[in-house]
Amino acid sequence: MAKKKQPDNARPAGNPNVEGLRAEVLEQPITETLEVNYMPYAMSVIVSRAIPEIDGFKPSHRKLLYTMYKMNLLTGARTKSANIVGQTMRLNPHGDAAIYETMVRLSKGYEALLTPFVDSKGNFGKVFSRDMAYAASRYTEAKLSEICAEIFRDIDKDTVDFIDNYDGSMKEPTLLPTSFPNVLVSANTGIAVGMASQICGFNLNEVCETTINYIKDPNCDLMQTLTAPDFPTGGELIYDRSEMEEIYNTGRGSFRVRAKWRYLKAENIIEIYEIPYSTTVEAIMDKVAELVKAGKIKEINDMRDETDLGGLKLAVDLKRGTDPDKLMQKLMKLTPLCDSFSCNFNILIAGNPRVMGIREILGEWTAWRTESVRRRVYFDLAKKRDKLHLLNGLKKILLDIDKAIAIIRNTELEAEVVPNLMIGFGIDRIQAEFVAEIKLRNINKEYILKRVEETEQLEKDIADLEDILNSPRRVKKIIIDELQEVMKKYPSPRRTAIVYSDEVEEPDTAVEIEDYPVTLFLSREGYFKKITPLSLRMGGEQKYKENDGPFQEFEASNRDELLIFTDKQQVYKARVSDFEDSKASVLGVYLPTHLEMDEGENVICMINPGDYSSHILLFFANGKVARLELSAYATKANRKRLTGAYSDKSPVVAILPLAEDREVAVFSTEGRAMVFSTALLAPKTSRTTIGVSLMNLKPKFKVERVMFVEQSPIKNTARYRARSIPVAGAILREEDREEKQMSLIE
Repeated sequence: MAKKKQPDNARPAGNPNVEGLRAEVLEQPITETLEVNYMPYAMSVIVSRAIPEIDGFKPSHRKLLYTMYKMNLLTGARTKSANIVGQTMRLNPHGDAAIYETMVRLSKGYEALLTPFVDSKGNFGKVFSRDMAYAASRYTEAKLSEICAEIFRDIDKDTVDFIDNYDGSMKEPTLLPTSFPNVLVSANTGIAVGMASQICGFNLNEVCETTINYIKDPNCDLMQTLTAPDFPTGGELIYDRSEMEEIYNTGRGSFRVRAKWRYLKAENIIEIYEIPYSTTVEAIMDKVAELVKAGKIKEINDMRDETDLGGLKLAVDLKRGTDPDKLMQKLMKLTPLCDSFSCNFNILIAGNPRVMGIREILGEWTAWRTESVRRRVYFDLAKKRDKLHLLNGLKKILLDIDKAIAIIRNTELEAEVVPNLMIGFGIDRIQAEFVAEIKLRNINKEYILKRVEETEQLEKDIADLEDILNSPRRVKKIIIDELQEVMKKYPSPRRTAIVYSDEVEEPDTAVEIEDYPVTLFLSREGYFKKITPLSLRMGGEQKYKENDGPFQEFEASNRDELLIFTDKQQVYKARVSDFEDSKASVLGVYLPTHLEMDEGENVICMINPGDYSSHILLFFANGKVARLELSAYATKANRKRLTGAYSDKSPVVAILPLAEDREVAVFSTEGRAMVFSTALLAPKTSRTTIGVSLMNLKPKFKVERVMFVEQSPIKNTARYRARSIPVAGAILREEDREEKQMSLIE
C-alpha cells in the first residue's frame, strides 16, 4: 500500500517549532487491521479469559486457586485476602481489583456457588443483593475450602501439564485435576467476543452419581439421576421435561425459577425467603414499587428488605382482605420473583469453544479424567521402578558385603569409589551412588531383610500398576471409586426444589383487568381517546388539534385488544386497558409516541380483532384488494410489533374489518365507482399477499377511497354493481357524488 504524505510545509502536531519535518501517515486496509489487530484480541478473550475449560474454571479462577494452594492455604490457617491478591499477581497481572472480585465470587460468604472453593471470613457481600458491597481485601480473610483437596488431587504427580507464567519466573497448571465434573457443578458465566457461555450449576451428589452411571453405560438415562439444575439461592424450578431434554441434548435452552414464600396470617404479611438465582432483592423491590405506583398492584401496603445474618427475607404487608395466593401469582407473572435462566453450555475443549449437551460434556470430562488418572499411575509406576532399580543394586551388594567394604577401603580416591563398585558388582552408576550413601549402621541383618521384603512388595505394586495401565476397566473403576468418595465426604442436599409445570397455576390476567364498555376515538393525525359512557354523556364536543379531526370511532370493551396499522407495513398490538380513561375535552394519547413507532411512521387504521376469527380487507392504490384472515396477526408470544403486516408493492388506501360478507363501494380518481360483494374474494393467510385485481385503472389514475356501500353517497347501487372482478367501474352520476363524512368502522 502506498504511503500518503502530508504537504511539505506541514509541521508535526504539538511541535510547531520544528521545521522541515514531514509526517507520514500509513494507510492500512480494514481487512488487514481485523486480521492483525482484532482477531488476536478476540481469540485471547475467548481462550484466555471468558470461556471455562473442562475442569470448570476460567484462567482467572485457576490462577487464584493455584496461588492459594502454593501458599499452603489448603491445610494452613486463613490469611488476609490482600496477601492472596498480591501473591496471585505473579500469575495474573490484571490488577488487584479484578483478582479480588474473582475471589469474592468463589467464596462461601458470597453464596454464588453450590460448592464454594474459598473459605471466607468477613463481609464478602451476597449474590442476591445488588447494593450489599463486599469489604476491602485488607479487612477480610480466606483459605481454601476442604473440597479443594479434590480439585488439586495428585496435582504434583504429573496429572496435568504445566506452563511458564507471563514472565517465565514460575510454572502454573493449564488445568486443575478435579476428581469430579466441576464444570457441571459450578455455575459459570462469560462474555467473549462474538460468543458467550452460560452454565447453570447442578447438585454435586447428583452430578457424581450421573457420571458414575455414564461411565458404566454411556447410553444411560441422564435425567433419572440428574433431575434438574440446582442453585445456591434455592427457589423452586418449574420443571418441564421437554425444556430440560432440549438443554441436556443441545446445551441451549431456558427454564424458569420462582421464589419461595410463606404467609404469616397473624401479621397479614408475606415473607419471601428464597429468590431466583438470576435476580436480586433490589430488582424485585424496584419492580413491585413501579407496579404499585402505576396502580397495577393495589393489594400491598408496604414492602421491606429484612435480610439479616439469618438470611434473605422480604416482607410484604398486605391490605385487609387480600388473597395471598392470588397476589403471589400476580407478582410471579409481573416481577422477577419468577425469572428465566438461559443456558449456553459453551466450553473450551483443547482450545476450541464448543457448545455441548450434558452427555457430550460427561464424555469429554471422562476422557480427560481418564488421561489424568493414567498419567498419575504412570508417575507412581516410574517412581516405584526407580526405587526397585536401586534396591536391586543394593541386593547385589548385600550378597557379598565384605567384598563391598574391601573395595571401598582399598580405594584411595573418593571419586573412584562409585566406579569401583560398578566394576566390582556389575551395577550402574545410580545403583552404586545409592549403595555408597548407605550408613555404616545400616549394614546389618535386619536392614537387609527389610530391603529384600520391600523389593518383593515393589515388584507386586509395579505389576499391579502396569495392569491398571493396560486395563481401561480398572481405570474406570478408579474414577468411579473417587467419585463415590467425593459423594461420601461432601454430602450436598439439594437446595432448589422442583415443581412440575402442570402444577403451577398461571394467573388469569383477563379476570384481573376490570371490564367495562368504552368508546374509542382516533383522529386523522393519530390521537387516541378512550371514553366511558358516563363521561361521554357528560362531556361536550370532542377536542382536536388545529387541522385535525375525527377519523375512527367505535365501541369496545376495556379488555379488548387493538391492532393499529401504520403506513410502514407494520402492525402494533395493544390492549384497551393499557390506556387511561380520557375525556372529550382533551386531545388524547399520541399513538406514534406511546407505541414507540419509527420516525415518520403514521397510523392509518385501528381495528378490534376480537377472537381473531374474522377477516380484514386491504385496498391498494393500484386497484388490487386482499382479503386476509385476522388469525394471520395472532401471536402466542406477547409481541407488541409485527413487521411485514401487508404488501409494500402499492400504498394502502383503506383497511376495512369484515365479520360477514357485505357490499363495498370503491371510488377512483378518474371519477368512476364500483360496488362489489366481498363474497367474490377468497381469504388469504399470507400477510404480504399483493391481492387480486379489483378495479381496472388507466395509468394516471388510482383508487381514491373505499367504504361500505350503506355509508357511501351512492343512491343507485345497481348501476355500479359488479358481477365479477376486475371491472373498470361506471362514471359517477351527479346525484351519487354527494360529499359525506367517511368512516371506516361502523
